[in-house]
Amino acid sequence: MLNILKKWKGNPRPSNEQTLSKEDILKGEIPKHIAIIMDGNGRWAKKRALPRIAGHHEGMKVVRKITKQANSLGVKTLTLYAFSTENWKRPKVEVDYLMKLPEEFLNTYLPELIEENVQVRIMGDKNRLPVHTLSAVEKAINETSDNDGLVLNFALNYGSRAEIITAVQQIAKDIDSGKINGNSIDESLFSNYLMSQSLDDPDLLIRTSGEIRLSNFMLWQLAYTEFWFTEVLWPDFNEQCFLQAIHTYQQRGRRFGGV
Repeated sequence: MLNILKKWKGNPRPSNEQTLSKEDILKGEIPKHIAIIMDGNGRWAKKRALPRIAGHHEGMKVVRKITKQANSLGVKTLTLYAFSTENWKRPKVEVDYLMKLPEEFLNTYLPELIEENVQVRIMGDKNRLPVHTLSAVEKAINETSDNDGLVLNFALNYGSRAEIITAVQQIAKDIDSGKINGNSIDESLFSNYLMSQSLDDPDLLIRTSGEIRLSNFMLWQLAYTEFWFTEVLWPDFNEQCFLQAIHTYQQRGRRFGGV
């Protein structure tokens, strides 16, 4: 089992022999939708005797780099797990800073996102978000709504179990009101009640920092997604790591349960 997990993780950093170019990757199939669990900011900071928020700030810069690269490769959707419903358990100082990051990121890079033809979206429960966070996100969503390039989808105050429960509750209401028939429920209908209803399911999931779990992220949508794990902490994740993840994806055969 240990050997299998090592294979899943891939290499912490691509070696010189594995150095890839954009042209190398464009020869193969580009995942339409890539989802990333951006993990390891706190550990990155701790290794440098810095406060955890320093890791989060450094990780914000990586979001910009990877967004630009994904867009240049023709990726259609990039979903980033920015803040989970469980992250509220963290110290208040850290949570307050994390709630300021979307505002800082979007205020700094929104002109660049518009120029790059990127469309910003959010997936998660907006009700608990601070006003300043929600205002910054909604401004970015409105100002990029006409863009038809990469969809940059932030999973913010998102939890997959809560998403699924909310979907079931809404389906129950629609059955009671006669809007739908219970016998008509299938995977397609159920997917239309999820927060990702307008998006294709992810083709590739990347998780940094060496952890091998989903952490309540897109549990329904990841049913047939290819997983790529790396030991690299998110602030150290770079364009070459991203190309390596896609290259590994391109070597796999996706059978979706078939032969």
